[in-house]
Amino acid sequence: MGDERVESADDGIARAVVASSANAIVAVDRDLVVLVWNPAAERMFGWAAEELMGRRAPIVPGDLLAEQNGVLERVRTGGRVSLRTKRLRHDGSLIDVVADISALRSDAGALLGYTFVYHLVEEDETARDHYARRDRLVRRLTDVVGDINAELELPAVLDRIAASLTELTGADAGCFVLIEDERLKLVSSHRLPESMRGVTGDLHTSLVGKLLRTGKTVLLENGDPAGLDELIWSRLPGLNAVALALAAVGSRPYGALYALFASHKVGHVELELLELLAAHAGIAVGNALSYQEAVRQRAHQRAVVDASADGIAVLDEHGRVRQWNPAAQELTGFPAESVIGGPPPFPLPPPGEKLTTQLPSGRWLDMVSAEITETCEVVVDFRDVTKAKELEEAKDLFLATTSHELRTPITVVRGFASTLDAKWDVLSDAERRAAVHTIAERANSLGRLVDHLLLGARAGAEELQIRLETFDLAERVRAATLGLPAFSERHRVEVNIADLPPVVGDPLAIDILLDQLLENAFKYSPDGGLIQVAAWADDGEVVVVVEDEGVGIPPADRERIFERFVQVDSGDRRRFGGVGLGLYIVRNLARAQGGDVTAHTRPGGGTRMRLVLPAAANVTEPDKPASVLMTGLTSGLDTPKR
Repeated sequence: MGDERVESADDGIARAVVASSANAIVAVDRDLVVLVWNPAAERMFGWAAEELMGRRAPIVPGDLLAEQNGVLERVRTGGRVSLRTKRLRHDGSLIDVVADISALRSDAGALLGYTFVYHLVEEDETARDHYARRDRLVRRLTDVVGDINAELELPAVLDRIAASLTELTGADAGCFVLIEDERLKLVSSHRLPESMRGVTGDLHTSLVGKLLRTGKTVLLENGDPAGLDELIWSRLPGLNAVALALAAVGSRPYGALYALFASHKVGHVELELLELLAAHAGIAVGNALSYQEAVRQRAHQRAVVDASADGIAVLDEHGRVRQWNPAAQELTGFPAESVIGGPPPFPLPPPGEKLTTQLPSGRWLDMVSAEITETCEVVVDFRDVTKAKELEEAKDLFLATTSHELRTPITVVRGFASTLDAKWDVLSDAERRAAVHTIAERANSLGRLVDHLLLGARAGAEELQIRLETFDLAERVRAATLGLPAFSERHRVEVNIADLPPVVGDPLAIDILLDQLLENAFKYSPDGGLIQVAAWADDGEVVVVVEDEGVGIPPADRERIFERFVQVDSGDRRRFGGVGLGLYIVRNLARAQGGDVTAHTRPGGGTRMRLVLPAAANVTEPDKPASVLMTGLTSGLDTPKR
C-alpha cells in the first residue's frame, strides 16, 4: 500500500510538470497514437486534448512525412534528435517550430513510443535577441564603467553616472541622490531641469527609504511616490515608472540611482543593468572620495609645509629634491626651481640624527631627517641657528673677556694691598696714599663692572623695570655734560640744547643711558677730536644726538652692537676692552621708556648715536611699576660696543 501511494504521488508530480510546461509536449505510442497532449500543445496547435487522445495527430505536413520517418528511425536506434521544422495548426496554417524528439522506453528498455517537445522558432529568436542585447549592454557597461573610473573629481563622477544611467537602461531621465543622515539630496541629474539640483527630501518617506526597508538593492515603482520623488515625477511629463538601485561605498549606503521611464518599458534587463551600474557606481564614488581625501590631505600637508618657519625638503628614493618649501628658499638662498629634481645644497644627516652645518653664505643650519619607509622618501627639516652660534661664540668671548676684566683690577688691588701689608713701615706717606688711591680706584672699577653685569642679566631676563614720570630732559642732558670739557685735553665738547618740551621716562635710567653714550664717545675716539651733544623737539618726540670723530662703526654692525655679548671685530675696537653689554642695556632702557636708540655714521667719519623719547603731551597716564632696578647704578657702564 505504501509503495502504491508513493507511485501515485510520483505520477501526480509528473503530470503536473507536463501540464505546467511552457513547451508543447506530445507523447505517442509506436503507432504514433497520441498518449499525452499538454495544455501548451493545445495552445500551439489549436486542438484540444480530447480531440486527439487515441488518434494520430494531423500536425505533420505531407511533404515532411519522410523527414519525420527518418528522424524516428534515428531515435529508435538510440539517438536524440533536435531539428527545426514546420507543423500544421488546426486552422491549416503552418508554424515554424523546433522539435526535440526522444524515445519513450520501458524500465526494461523496450520501445514504447516517442516524445515530442515543441517550441516556436520565434521564441528562440526572441531569446537570442534578448541575450544578444543583454550582452551588448553589458559590454557597453564595461566601457561606461571604465569612463566613470577615469574621472577622479566626485561631481564629474556623479554626472557621468547619471548620464550613463539613461544610456544603459533606456530611461527617459536619470539622477543620483545622496543619503545625508535622515535626508536625501539630488546632487546630479540627466535630462531633468537643472533647478532640481540640490533639492532635498525626507529619507524615510521616499522610495530610497522603502528600498532600504526591503533589504534589497533594486526597486521598481509604478505608483505615486512621496517626498523628493513627487518632484521627480512632476518634472518628467508622462512618467509612469521609477526604477532605483542603491549605491554603497564600502558597506554603507551612500546614495541611489533613479531611472525614470515615460516612453520606454522596464524589463528584467533594465533592472539588472541598473543594479550592476549602481554597484560599479559605488566603487567609482569610493575611488573619487578616496582621491578627494588624498587631495585634501596633500593640500593640508603642503599648507603645513609651506607655512612652516623651518626649511623642509622632501627627497625621493634617489636623493632628488621633490618638494622645497618657501622657508627652505629663504634660509638657503636657493629658489625651488633651481633645487627641484637635483640633490639638496647641503650634506644630509643620517635618519633620526642631528647635523649642524654651515652654508657657503656663512649661515649655520641645524638639520634632522626622517625616512618614510612606505614611499622611500626622506624628509629633511632644517632651521637657522646662526644667531645661536654667534651668541654661543659671543658668550665664549664674554667669559674670556670678563675673566680678564675682573682679573686686572683684582690683581692690582691684591698687589697694592700686599705691598701695604708687607712694607707699611718703610713706605712714605705719599707712597701709602698713592697705593690706597689706586686700590680705591680699582675697587670702584670692579664695582661698576659687577653692576654692569647685573643690569645686563636683568635686561636679558626682561626684568628691566622703570618708573615713568614727566621730567625735564634738557636738565638731565646739561647735568650729564657738565664738566666734560675738562675730562680730556685731546677732546673738544660742544653742547647745543634747544627749548625742549617735558618728556615721559625714568630720570635715573636716562642718567645711566646718557653717561654710557658719552663715555663711549670719549672711549672710541682715542685720538681726540670734537664731541657734539645736541637735543631738539621733533614731531611729538625729543631727540638727543651724541657725535664723535672716532673709529666709527661698520654699516653691517650698526644693529649687531645692540645685541648682548656682541663685540665688533673690525678695526681697533677690541683693544678697548669691555664685556659687550653696554649698548644692549642702553637700548633696553630706552625702549622700556617708549623710546629707542640707533647708531649711524657721522658725516666726515665717526659715530652718531641717536636717542628718541616721547614728549609728555603725546603720552597717556604712564604706568608706574612698584620696583626700580636701576637704583644704586652709577655711570661708567663699561662696554666695547657702540
